[in-house]
Amino acid sequence: MRRVMRRPYLKLSAMLVAALLTLALSVSAAFADSPHFISASAKLSGANLTVSFKEAGLGTNQLINYVASADATAVYVCVNNGGGNPSAKNKTQVSGPVSASGTFSSGKNGNVNASLTLTPPSAGSFSCPSGQDLELASVSYTNVAISDTTNSVTESIAGTFSTGCLLPNVRGAC
Repeated sequence: MRRVMRRPYLKLSAMLVAALLTLALSVSAAFADSPHFISASAKLSGANLTVSFKEAGLGTNQLINYVASADATAVYVCVNNGGGNPSAKNKTQVSGPVSASGTFSSGKNGNVNASLTLTPPSAGSFSCPSGQDLELASVSYTNVAISDTTNSVTESIAGTFSTGCLLPNVRGAC
């Protein structure tokens, strides 16, 4: 009669190898997807601020949500038919947060290279008397940032971005 020896260590070894393999694969996947901004910049285009950015480490073909944000201050004036701003009362300054959002695909290389455009805050309830037009005289943007809201990554963009006077030919506008 032949005795069959059991080898419990073989079963345990196979389970240990499977567990280590699973761990190794999950760790390498975690390191492959480490979102980070490579670059972020802002540039005025008229009264708007275009925020351009490149983010890498996103994984292949992922949809990523972004928000560009800033604090903005805009000056609006009333301009009469004679090309002037006739009264100090016909001018208002509005300040507040502005933002723009978009969703972009990371593509096959796992990165996004895109832009979002911020616009000045609205004049709100400020209005002009009959015969005058509401015009934007200037705008400035501060505390500019781009955020990947999918992965909770934010990059600040240093500086103040100001248009200066947008109505140089309007008396009293700026």
